[in-house]
Amino acid sequence: MRYLHTMIRVSNLETSLDFFTRILGFVEVRRTVNDKGRYTLVFVACPDNPDVPVELTYNWDPEVYTGGRNFGHLAYQVDNIYEYCERLMKLGVTINRPPREGRMAFIKTPDGISIEVLQKDEGYLPVQEPWKSMPNIGSW
Repeated sequence: MRYLHTMIRVSNLETSLDFFTRILGFVEVRRTVNDKGRYTLVFVACPDNPDVPVELTYNWDPEVYTGGRNFGHLAYQVDNIYEYCERLMKLGVTINRPPREGRMAFIKTPDGISIEVLQKDEGYLPVQEPWKSMPNIGSW
């Protein structure tokens, strides 16, 4: 058995692609357009893990997706969680759960799917401001 990918439905393909590629730094690894089925699949992945993609499923006929929180979350690790979260904030991303202890943060995709950001190698960075005092925003 081999893990292949995680699929999430997206309401706006361009907005979601921008979020995953420009903001998070993923790369597009594969795309399928199915005119008969009226959908587009775009697989995006971390550059260091192209074999573990996220499948962005865009159904051409409008649907309302609710309950993103019931999915759980995607999780990724970064070299420096403080620098990464600072970069995300500069790009307009809300840090729903700041990395107060230097280890873990949560953000959301444009469709409300939670993403956990973890400090590399299960480590902790020294606690520092502004993260230490930053409150949670919404849910994650």
